[in-house]
Amino acid sequence: MKIVIVEDHAMMRDLLAGACRTAFKPEAVGQAADGKSALEQCRTLGPDLVILDLELPDLDGLDLLDELRKAAPRARVIALSSHTDDVTVHRVLQSGIEGFVDKTGQPMDALREAVTTVMEGRRYLSPVVREVWKRLREEPAAFNKLLSDREQEVLVLVGRGYTNSEIAKQMGLSPNTIQNHRCSIMSKLGLHSSSHLIRYATEKGFTRLRSGTLPEN
Repeated sequence: MKIVIVEDHAMMRDLLAGACRTAFKPEAVGQAADGKSALEQCRTLGPDLVILDLELPDLDGLDLLDELRKAAPRARVIALSSHTDDVTVHRVLQSGIEGFVDKTGQPMDALREAVTTVMEGRRYLSPVVREVWKRLREEPAAFNKLLSDREQEVLVLVGRGYTNSEIAKQMGLSPNTIQNHRCSIMSKLGLHSSSHLIRYATEKGFTRLRSGTLPEN
């Protein structure tokens, strides 16, 4: 087995590489600290497995996924993230990634279990991820069931504290249109003030999205 580890923190990257070498005796372990070097490693090694941190210095890890799959078409991908909010979990599962491990709540043994599971052709989700995904599927008021792509885009900027005029300028729309979107979002979510809306955007993970990146419904 050949493995590529994509993680910007050097200590964590070395720990992951060491754990993989000990547990699986791979033929090769490539390491990358950002998206560009990740693609180079994948083209060079042709890995069977990519362990992908979702928060890279040059891009969102999920935005790398299409190019990564072109560079390493046979590779299975396990995502790593310290965030398991609704938006992150939704985006990961919609992407078709084979595994998702919570970096903060899981021991190193979870990574070994995840690798074994995905290499056997099954999907691995850490327990907290399964709980969030179950709630998103079952909750009628989940954001992915209620909000349009445009409303989600507005919510990202509202959560960051921008005014209607500032959001309108960024999106190329009128302030009145943004106000209408804001009112529609609040009505759909049952929220009654801007402070509640900002809190919702923060808690659900919208404010962590990079510019131009939205969850897919």
